Amino acid sequence: MDTPLEVFIAVVERRSFSRAAEDLHMTQPAVSQHIRVLEEYYGVKLVERRNRFIRLTKAGEVLYAQAKRIVREYAHARRLLEDLTQKVQGPLRIGASLTFGEYVLPRVLARFRRVHPDVQPEVIIANTRHVAEQVLARELDVGIVEAELRHPELEVTPFLPDTMRVILPVDHPLASAERVEASAVSGETWIVREQGSGTREMADRLLAQAGIRPRAVMAFGSNQIIKESVEAGLGVALLSERALGKELALGTLASVEIAGHPVRRWFSTVVHASQFRTRTVDVFLAHLRSRPDFS
Repeated sequence: MDTPLEVFIAVVERRSFSRAAEDLHMTQPAVSQHIRVLEEYYGVKLVERRNRFIRLTKAGEVLYAQAKRIVREYAHARRLLEDLTQKVQGPLRIGASLTFGEYVLPRVLARFRRVHPDVQPEVIIANTRHVAEQVLARELDVGIVEAELRHPELEVTPFLPDTMRVILPVDHPLASAERVEASAVSGETWIVREQGSGTREMADRLLAQAGIRPRAVMAFGSNQIIKESVEAGLGVALLSERALGKELALGTLASVEIAGHPVRRWFSTVVHASQFRTRTVDVFLAHLRSRPDFS
């Protein structure tokens, strides 16, 4: 591995020579020497010291982006070579959209690690757009998303169906109904997820297809705050049944379906189409696509 590049990345991300030295278990003069080696090799100044912190030059910004890519490729090459042992082991970088990541993935990983205890999952939870971007950048091995994706460099495979429900406060006049006409929820305040979310995409589609005209629309960044807001009487929302199990069981929220407009979608795996995959990634994908008990 190229140690000067690793040191440079640490300096940039910690914004300090001393903090980078602590993280890398090196002396500060040793860190400074690695940065000088890079600057002499490339013939440019990479960082400028500002009091206790550092600032990247334009050349430093260019090298940082390339250094991150090089380090990822080194790590991936090492994992592919280790994979020749045929063991399912090592890090598994997973990105999941909020609904799957918060309500399904923990149980999936628990079952997977019971069979493959030498795998170390690293999970980020973000909306569909962000997960797809990180898979494209090869910062994630696998993405699990809830929105439709089409990209020539991504391999997208639906594997798990999902049903969505309109949720209401329990004291709402429609709370006891199982199915209502679209006109009954026109004029309501609708609480939706942020742009880039698969749940937001489905809500926008439902409103347009059913001809629902909200009185107002509010966008919140998580399923939990949406549920709390609906429970408090702030409005109505569309969420996955998988995110509503506890609330519906406890009777703190009510849910209805819009007549003639059932909302169904699929969770999909996303991998980079042109990237070699380790055995660990392939085994994890097979585990997901075999559709074990996701309840």
